[in-house]
Amino acid sequence: MRASTFEPSPDSAVEAQPLTAEVDERKFVVALARGLELLRAFRPGDTLLGNRDFVARTGLPKATVNRLAYTLTVLGYLRLDETLGKYALDAGVLSLGFGLLSGTDTLELARPHMRALAREVGAAVSLGCRDGLDMIYLETIRSETALTLGLAPGSRLSMLTSSMGRAYLAVIGEGEREALLAELQAGVGEHAAQARAARAEIAAFAREGCCFSFRDWHDDVNAVAVPFRDPRDGRWLVLSCSGPASSMGEAVFRERIGPRLRALARRLDQAR
Repeated sequence: MRASTFEPSPDSAVEAQPLTAEVDERKFVVALARGLELLRAFRPGDTLLGNRDFVARTGLPKATVNRLAYTLTVLGYLRLDETLGKYALDAGVLSLGFGLLSGTDTLELARPHMRALAREVGAAVSLGCRDGLDMIYLETIRSETALTLGLAPGSRLSMLTSSMGRAYLAVIGEGEREALLAELQAGVGEHAAQARAARAEIAAFAREGCCFSFRDWHDDVNAVAVPFRDPRDGRWLVLSCSGPASSMGEAVFRERIGPRLRALARRLDQAR
C-alpha cells in the first residue's frame, strides 16, 4: 500500500491527482487513469483539442497521447475532426454525465429549495463537488427576476479562489486538506495571495459556518458556499450562491444570503 497520491511511472509526466484513499498498486490501472486524464483535459469553452494540447495539459508523452486518443475515439468518448486533426468530446462522455446526474437523488431533493432561494435573493444557486484539484458544478439555478451569473453543470472552478472550493477544503480532514493545498499552491506559482486568501477563509469557517469569495474568482463575482454531507453516500457536497459584485456587495452575502444558505445546507444534511 502506498501514499494517497497517484505517482505515474517514470515514462510518464502526467500531473499527479490527489486521491481520497490509499492506492493499492496491484489494483490500480495506470492506463485507465491516463485515459481519464485525457478526457479531463477539456475545459469549459473548449470544443476541439489537438495532440499538442493534450500533451501540454496532461504531461503525457506524445506517443501515449496518440494511443489514448485513438482508443477513446474507437470507444465513442472522443470524435476526430479529420480536417483539423483535432478531437472533440463525443456522446460517450455525455452518457456518463447523465448517468451521474440521474443517479444523484440529492439533486432532486435540492432543486426546489435551490430554486426558491435563487428567487428570494435574486442570485444564482449552485450545487457542486470536488473533481481532482477543481470543484465541478452539478447544477445551477439562476434567478428568474434579476440578471445573475451562473455557470452550467460540468463547469469547473478553482478550489483556491472559489467559495465552493474553500468550503470543501474547510470541512475535510486536516491531513487531506494540507496535501491538497500543497498541490494547489504549487500550481499558482507567483499568485501566493490566492493561497493566503483561501487559508484565511478556511480558518474563518469555524466561526462563520461558510466560506466567501469576494472578487477572488472573478473581478465582478461575489459568492458564499456551505458544505454538507450527501444524504445518499455521505460524501461532501457544496452549495454556493453567487452574484455580480457590482450590485451585490459583501454585506449582502454575509448578512442575508449566508444565513439562508447555511439553513438550506442543514435541511439537506438532516434529510439522511
